[in-house]
Amino acid sequence: MYGWIFRSLPGPLWMRIVLSVLLVLAAVTVLMVAVFPWVSQFNPLTDSTIGSP
Repeated sequence: MYGWIFRSLPGPLWMRIVLSVLLVLAAVTVLMVAVFPWVSQFNPLTDSTIGSP
């Protein structure tokens, strides 16, 4: 799959490398900004029981 994505990118090798890095950074940004905060509300591991009566 990654090979197919890399081969489908336009331009010479250096441009495909730059575009690949930008695609990875965009995916990480989307995960950190939108997906992980949404999923964290369903995660019971962040609930603290210390100090609860």
